Amino acid sequence: MTETLQLELLSTIHCKQQVVRAVRFNIDGSYCLTCGADKKIKLWNPHNDLHLKTYGGHANEVLDVAGSSDNSQIVSCSSDKSVILWDVTTGQPLRRYRAHASSVTCIKFNEESTMAISGSIDNTVAFWDVLSRRQEPVQTLRDAKDTITSIQVTDHEVLTTSVDCHTRLYDLRIGKMISDYIGSIITHGSLTHDGQCLVLSCSDGTIKLIDKDSGELLNTFMGHETNDYLLENCINDKDNQIISGSATGEIFYWDLISSNITNKLVHKFNKPVVSISHHPSDSILLSASEDEIKLWGVNNKE
Repeated sequence: MTETLQLELLSTIHCKQQVVRAVRFNIDGSYCLTCGADKKIKLWNPHNDLHLKTYGGHANEVLDVAGSSDNSQIVSCSSDKSVILWDVTTGQPLRRYRAHASSVTCIKFNEESTMAISGSIDNTVAFWDVLSRRQEPVQTLRDAKDTITSIQVTDHEVLTTSVDCHTRLYDLRIGKMISDYIGSIITHGSLTHDGQCLVLSCSDGTIKLIDKDSGELLNTFMGHETNDYLLENCINDKDNQIISGSATGEIFYWDLISSNITNKLVHKFNKPVVSISHHPSDSILLSASEDEIKLWGVNNKE
């Protein structure tokens, strides 16, 4: 049985971004980024409730954001169809990439942060070389038949999920793609830390645990409500709990093996928790609902 830590609300930050579209921890969990309907990205120290910097330059809502592995750069994507690479310290845009034909929904760096990978409503995934001055993508994947909803990147793989009900796993070492039909719209996909399983949030109100190699369904997690929101999921630092927001304002924790609900946190009653981000090495979670983010953790101030 998984030991369940009693998480408490440590702090609430009002971001003043109209609606926060995504919250993301940086690589070591000391800072976080938020992006929102106000067309801006904000850098925070959520542990001290500190707003550090604001990045403005998109012409429309910023839908996703990611920090580089050395914390020196940020990449963001927007419904203005563009991807922007930012210098963290100066707050200035270093590059603007425009090749997508529609809103860019998700963005990630690769492990070395030499490449930014974006997914769009135009059904494509684009790879941008952030080290060169090249303005067009070095590669574009056109396998999806509908909107790309999420991207995950490992040292040699890219996982994409789509409204076309398929996951696509690209092995970059051997140039191979494996596609799996899941049966309902996939709003978000994650990989377990051991790299063996896919965790897929689906519009039918389930989260599915799929064996990456065989495609076999290993477990189904239920109890939360999706209500047409593109809810995200994540896995805790110990790789034994699946976490998701809900349209009802709660955050659900399930045991990976038993699929039992082990914890339920209330972010904001009846307001959808659209974005969550787990600390890379501690039992700390960030959640976003409307214009606020909350930091959850174990209160050690006994």
